Amino acid sequence: MVSDADIPFEQLPTPARRHVYLFQGHQFLDRFAMGVIVAVTALCLQGRGLGVGEIGALFAVYAAVAMIAELPFGGLADGVGRKPVFLIATVASLMASIVFIASDAFWPLAASFGLVGLGRALRSGTLDAWYVEELRVHAPGVEIQPLLARAQTANFAGLGFGAIVGGFLPGLVTGNDPSDPLVGLTVYDVSYAAGILLTLGVIVYTALLIREPARTMNGAVVLREIRAVPSTIMDGARLAISHRALLLLLAILTLMLFATNPVEVLWPTVVQTMLDPERAAAIVGLLTAGYFLAIAAGASLAGRVSRLFGRRHAVTLVAVLSALIVCQIALAMQASLVGFIVVFLIFSVVLGLSESPAASILHAHAPDNRRSTILSVQSLLKQLGAMVGLLVLGSVGETEGVDIAWIAGTLGLALAAVFAILLARQMKR
Repeated sequence: MVSDADIPFEQLPTPARRHVYLFQGHQFLDRFAMGVIVAVTALCLQGRGLGVGEIGALFAVYAAVAMIAELPFGGLADGVGRKPVFLIATVASLMASIVFIASDAFWPLAASFGLVGLGRALRSGTLDAWYVEELRVHAPGVEIQPLLARAQTANFAGLGFGAIVGGFLPGLVTGNDPSDPLVGLTVYDVSYAAGILLTLGVIVYTALLIREPARTMNGAVVLREIRAVPSTIMDGARLAISHRALLLLLAILTLMLFATNPVEVLWPTVVQTMLDPERAAAIVGLLTAGYFLAIAAGASLAGRVSRLFGRRHAVTLVAVLSALIVCQIALAMQASLVGFIVVFLIFSVVLGLSESPAASILHAHAPDNRRSTILSVQSLLKQLGAMVGLLVLGSVGETEGVDIAWIAGTLGLALAAVFAILLARQMKR
């Protein structure tokens, strides 16, 4: 087996490098469109009069829909192709933004979040699977962990720069007074409008530049693949359950999302109490950008950190999870804006370090003909962890405070660290 140490990226075959650059560009644009919206979502919802508990409930709706739809659509992508399913997912996300702008009550907003969840379910395991499979065609035998890290760096960089734009747009359009209504129900909706335009750009990029092996596409083929979804789901579930290393990894990722997703969703509500209303959108946008860019930095450093542990990816996860426990407790204890920002960015870098080691373990055990399904199993369980975390820890945050909820979430990280130790032992054997 040729390792990445033997073949640096610059010495990879030209088609392989071109493939990486193409996917990096796609990931950056796709996540840039998402980042523009993510930067203001919590502020949009608070501007519509929703409290912390209702915001958590909306994100739980998103997670529930994504969880229910994950496996069927993952199996469908294995059958009819990754690109067409991704395009349908992007259209669902586009519709979600339009519904959001037109809504001012909980249930219409819940429908919007449900469409976001549907889009998430459709897209998971699509182009990620295409990326890995094409890499193995263009550069067989090469360690893919650094190449996964490159894609994840572009992913989070897009989210970060998108968040900068999304955070500053409301102030620019209204003369730095985000309390003035302009678009839809709150001024922050202007960022959602920008996200719609960028999403249209993602559709064009995907349609014109992404290529995959041709598959027969007609009504009979699609119907056959839809009928095969239950057996595809069962095959993917059996594979996940029967392989102990894969099962442990999925449990680790589920617990990680249980603990860390409430931090990702609720931190703007904490920061907003430390800010003047006039500066809230810009500061939250900048810090959202810092969050994603710090994750991108962590993802870019993951290859070097992995080398420190001898490419033992499970051991790397043990170290990362231990660091996350310390960071999340420290974050909950911050009372000043500067202290919160410093610890939050460190937490984000550590979170980014977990991405490619976990992905490397998963792809090492996923066969090509079930790769999308296994990725959807992973996404389903992560959404389950996120949904339960938002409901349980969101409720704790409503009654006891967000800081207490975050500290309680570290119990999930501690259990994940125990599973990571077991995973390291399993992979060593």
